[in-house]
Amino acid sequence: MSGLVVFLIAVPLCLGIALACGAPLIAGINAGIVGGIVVGMFSGSQLSVTGPAAGLTAIVATAIPALGGFDLFLCAVVIAGIFQIVFGIIKAGSISNYIPSNVIEGMLAGIGVIIILRQIPHAFGYDKANDGDFFSVEAGGEGMFDSLIRHVNFLHPGAIVAALVAIGILVLWQRPFFKRIQWLPGGLVAVVSGIVINELFKLSGSSWVIGQANLVSLPTPASFSEYLGQYHLPAFSGFANPHVWITGLTIAVVASIESLLCLEATDKLDPMKRFSPGNRELFAQGVGNMVSGMIGGLPITSVIVRSSANINAGGRTKLATIIHGILLLVLVAAIPTVLNKIPYASLAAILILTGYRLCHPSIFRHIWQEGGRVQFLPFVVTVVAVVSIDLLKGVAIGLAVSIFFILRQNMRNAYYFQRSSYEDGDLIRIKLSEEVSYLNKGAIKKTLESLKTNSNVIIDAGNTEYIDHDVLQVIRDFALIQAPEKGIRVSLSGFKSIYRLPDMNSERELISRLIDKKGEPKRTAGKNEKLINELQDSQP
Repeated sequence: MSGLVVFLIAVPLCLGIALACGAPLIAGINAGIVGGIVVGMFSGSQLSVTGPAAGLTAIVATAIPALGGFDLFLCAVVIAGIFQIVFGIIKAGSISNYIPSNVIEGMLAGIGVIIILRQIPHAFGYDKANDGDFFSVEAGGEGMFDSLIRHVNFLHPGAIVAALVAIGILVLWQRPFFKRIQWLPGGLVAVVSGIVINELFKLSGSSWVIGQANLVSLPTPASFSEYLGQYHLPAFSGFANPHVWITGLTIAVVASIESLLCLEATDKLDPMKRFSPGNRELFAQGVGNMVSGMIGGLPITSVIVRSSANINAGGRTKLATIIHGILLLVLVAAIPTVLNKIPYASLAAILILTGYRLCHPSIFRHIWQEGGRVQFLPFVVTVVAVVSIDLLKGVAIGLAVSIFFILRQNMRNAYYFQRSSYEDGDLIRIKLSEEVSYLNKGAIKKTLESLKTNSNVIIDAGNTEYIDHDVLQVIRDFALIQAPEKGIRVSLSGFKSIYRLPDMNSERELISRLIDKKGEPKRTAGKNEKLINELQDSQP
């Protein structure tokens, strides 16, 4: 049943993306079939749904005329599949492990906002739905707000009624009373309600009848042979064209990144919190793109809209993905007339609620409460960038902001100190962090420069696994040159012999000088920023 709901959502998306790419409409359906059946069988993900993605629309739309036709472009799709298989073999899928969770959450929330904004015109019954603009629910939001204002000027009462009824059904389906009939998905009931409402409008002669422009539009072949004619091989001469190979590599890189991002996001939405292997996913996507190119389909990726709809509809295994592909293969050929009665407004209602779950206000609150500003700002930047630019660039911007905060945090954690202030000088133990990189150089250098005359300093590397060469040079110069000039006694403790640091005072010698002094010393402890502030405040 979940596969049926995903199928109903996939049909207009497949058609719309093909239209936006300037490709034959059936190419979108072919890609959806391969994404469901072929990738579903090879993928290690239980919930991810693959199909044509709007994130590749700009590349495809440019490449088809540039290469000289759709048949030559299909060679690039096959080549992209070959590259993806190679990516999987060399284990390039591990790249997704290095994307912070707040960026993934921001991508999901941003996609949720895009889904809602893109589907509102559908729900309002905008009468130019087939211009391809509505279907870019997985792409960025270039000009989205302007087009949204333009679209809502064309309200259709019948479509609004169908959308509101569908939303009402979907909301009620989550109530305890309806839990008894969860075997019947609310999405299916919502779609059927849209068909029934429109048929009632027709029977009553109402002016609220939803016209064909606002209904699903599938090709209707007159015979089985005509249906088979919609599948065709690529022009094999294209494999000798270097521009085709460049296009194939471009598609492979972009599709692989988008698939890995969506795979990571789908795992976060999985109620059972399963892990999907990225390398196997790249291999599966590669096989899928090779098959899609060979039968006249668009390039495919894992797509979060259909994946999240699959989860919300109750999908728990890859069987739902495979069934959605089988339904595309069988029902699009067998009952296109029935499917062409479905109002886009009903499908929009399903997607609007799917988008709302992705960007629910509780997600924003959770990120702030759990991670504070360090987690929240990259999250919000990712949301805004994904909505206002596009998915990949938005994630890249969010990743850059997240890296900035990581580096900033790393600089603050150069060491932990313990300071005891005696009348004859300070005893300061600087305990270096486990990893001391060049990013910590500034904090350590500033600390050593701020030490007062006659201080006693123990630099402890006992728990440190790695120290950057530049940091070692700073410590070496301080111990040999700066410290003697200022009368500072230094002990270097726990450093590995490979660092070749000079022999200095022992810890015992430094501590014994002060331990017998009368009076209880003033003690402080903390991270490097606190010690730097203390030393600067105590300067005459």
